[in-house]
Order: sequence, then structure tokens, then C-alpha cells
Amino acid sequence: MHAPPKTLNLKDLSKSFLYAFNGIRIIVLSQRHGYIYLIATIVIGLTGLLLQISRLEWCWIIIAAVSVWTAEAINTAFEFLCDVASPEFHPLVEKAKDAAAGAVLLCTMGAAAIGLLILGPPLFKILKG
Repeated sequence: MHAPPKTLNLKDLSKSFLYAFNGIRIIVLSQRHGYIYLIATIVIGLTGLLLQISRLEWCWIIIAAVSVWTAEAINTAFEFLCDVASPEFHPLVEKAKDAAAGAVLLCTMGAAAIGLLILGPPLFKILKG
């Protein structure tokens, strides 16, 4: 038997958002690549605005950026949990962390490919003159 769902009030909702934004802050401040992702997201967003890319292209850019941020968030949480569960070196923890980092790399490579396919041609046209 399940308990009835708790009603969500404005105070609880605002707390949830604060926790989520704190999580993003933790990623940016604690992970080597977090700051790079932040700068890249801003630069790509501004480039998309300057090039006036289409709505469909924006959808792809947003999906690509969100996939990288999501993978990094999961990887960061996973690393923190691994560090608590196994403070001493363990080869399986190392493999698990490497696999999670590999997932982030895959998302990043996919996002880079999407970015190049969408932003590359108009940028090359501008550079060519």
C-alpha cells in the first residue's frame, strides 16, 4: 500500500530548485571540466544567437548541451558516492569511475559533432569572407 502523494507547495518547490542549482554550482566549482562546460555553453549559445540559427538547430544544440551537463552531473554524483563507499583505492571503483567518465566523453564528442555540423558551415563562410 502506497502513501498518498505529498502535495507540493511553493516553499517545497523553491527548495527543490535551490538544491538543483546548488548541484550545478557544485559541478562547476568542483569538477575540472565543469567550468569549461559553462564557458562552452555560453560561447555556443552566443554564437547561435549571432548566427541566427533555426529553431530546429537550437533544439539540437540544446539537446547536445543538456546531454553533456546531465552526464557530468551523474558522473560527479557517482564519483562522490564512490569516494564515500570506498575511500581507499579499489580497482573496481577505478573501473566504475573510468566508465562513468567515458560516458561523459561520449556525450561531449556527440555534442561537439552536433555543434560543428550546425555552427561550422556558417562560421567557415564568415571566416572565408
